[in-house]
Amino acid sequence: MSAREIGVGPHPEPWPEDPRLDPELLAGGDRRNVEDRFRYWRREAIVAELDTHRHDLHVAIENLEHDANIGSVVRTANAFAVGAFHIVGRRRWNRRGAMVTDRYQHEIHHPDAAHLIAWAREQGRPLVAIDLVEGAVPIERTALPHNAVLVVGQEGPGVSPELLAASELVVGITQFGSTRSINVAAAAAIAMHSWILQHATLPPGPLR
Repeated sequence: MSAREIGVGPHPEPWPEDPRLDPELLAGGDRRNVEDRFRYWRREAIVAELDTHRHDLHVAIENLEHDANIGSVVRTANAFAVGAFHIVGRRRWNRRGAMVTDRYQHEIHHPDAAHLIAWAREQGRPLVAIDLVEGAVPIERTALPHNAVLVVGQEGPGVSPELLAASELVVGITQFGSTRSINVAAAAAIAMHSWILQHATLPPGPLR
């Protein structure tokens, strides 16, 4: 079985007259990791289109140990049209797992937890920590705020004590096997999808 081909080749001429289209992509083809409806579009045009229907959800990731999971969290945030993602700690982060989806998202940097907490209070956005700690409530039975900032920590140490203390809610994902916890990128994806199920308008019919 041949590998599934991603994207499209050069666009046949004459090219459509559409300011959203990129002449270089029209000439050379578009093999980017984007939905087919965005083929040949300029990056700025894709961002502008996404801005018309982004969700009110934000996600914050602590970047204390240059965790490779951050890129995967950002990729999922893009898939769910999250309004913005926040990097807390080091400004530079491991982008490999993002598969360049970060180019289509809004990124907000906070030098430390206190800065994120102050920003969230100023914006009236409740922090919701995702961690299996004492007092956490099951996300499966919890109503998530519409304008929440979901907070995930680093693989291993989890969410920092300062952000746990400042969170309006601390939720955990119920475990049924022998492991105590799941990968932080997987946990973030489940949390974001839980918010989607509660607040997003789902399209009718099949996905494609």
